[in-house]
Amino acid sequence: MTEKKRNWKPATQLVHAGTLRSGFGEMSEAMFLTQGYHYDSAERAEARFKGEEPGFIYSRYANPTVDMFEKRMCALEGAEDARATASGMAAVTAAVLCGLKAGDHIVAARALFGSCRWVVETLAPKYGIEATLVDGTDIKNWEAAVRPNTKLFFLESPTNPTLEVVDIAAVARLANSIGARLVVDNVFATPLQQKPLELGAHIVVYSATKHIDGQGRCLGGIVLSDKKWIDENLHDYFRHTGPSLSPFNAWVLLKGLETLPLRVRQQTEAAGKIADFLAGHPKIGRLIYPGRADHPQADIIKKQMTGGSTLICFDLKGGKKSAFAFENALDVVLISNNLGDAKSLITHPATTTHKNLTDEARAELGIGEGTLRLSLGLEDTDDLLEDIEQALAKA
Repeated sequence: MTEKKRNWKPATQLVHAGTLRSGFGEMSEAMFLTQGYHYDSAERAEARFKGEEPGFIYSRYANPTVDMFEKRMCALEGAEDARATASGMAAVTAAVLCGLKAGDHIVAARALFGSCRWVVETLAPKYGIEATLVDGTDIKNWEAAVRPNTKLFFLESPTNPTLEVVDIAAVARLANSIGARLVVDNVFATPLQQKPLELGAHIVVYSATKHIDGQGRCLGGIVLSDKKWIDENLHDYFRHTGPSLSPFNAWVLLKGLETLPLRVRQQTEAAGKIADFLAGHPKIGRLIYPGRADHPQADIIKKQMTGGSTLICFDLKGGKKSAFAFENALDVVLISNNLGDAKSLITHPATTTHKNLTDEARAELGIGEGTLRLSLGLEDTDDLLEDIEQALAKA
């Protein structure tokens, strides 16, 4: 990549970075729907397998279309290298497990998506990897959890679903002081509104299923880091366990990246307006939105985020009965556990995304019976406000 390309702004990177054109000079990225690759001779096959000649060998771990997606994400994120995966959870699992062994220790923020928490709390211990969950909003909790065998820190920020924010730079400094690695799930902020690597994180993961696709079409994920860590830890894990992204899905995600800035900007603006409306409504018991001054970690948000969020978390007075009545009365906003879509979506975390947690664990995270997570789409904001207002009247 030339110096000029490195200086491109994000919107330009998302259209052009990493493009690989065939001899046909196609404008839209090509879909290389192939499993394997042809070699001109046995000698060239040998050279490619030895790493003496560049080129693709097998699409389980490298494919031209997937490579374009990885390079474009690297340009946006400021990462040296990346591996794209079949889903966001494949990315999380690979990032967490690939560099650990039996006897190592993970410290993770307790406010995690249910499946992420399962990987840390249930899966890792099956392989002899210890785990400690902490309230991630206070750096002292991270410090107190450190053991001699602590090798990895893991967090989401903002968190799912209560939009807590963790001081990424502070946790990164602690990780560096003990020789550990920090993995940040940056899905809720998107790569446009928060740059974990610039804040000191070592590894960033995304569910590309969310904002990157942004239109509810396919699954995908990606792990980004420095080349040395990927070569020494992720590469062999990825190559041999096979959580690879399909070329077709990589092509869909490339198309999604082209419109990411436009979508995220509009969704964030809509979320801010709707959060302000909800904050003053008598039926709302609590509202959390990273773009408002009353967010509990507003000072950290100002330091590490360049925008608010496309999501809002709020509690309806009246608990589950009111929350369900509100959801069922919505017309424009659809009930779904997905997020980052062109369509506005709402879910009741206690009975969906976080239903497998104990009552005590949900209470620790601030997930009550009346808690709802709203993901704003691309509909007209006035239509969304009207829809929410009429549903609140029936809650």
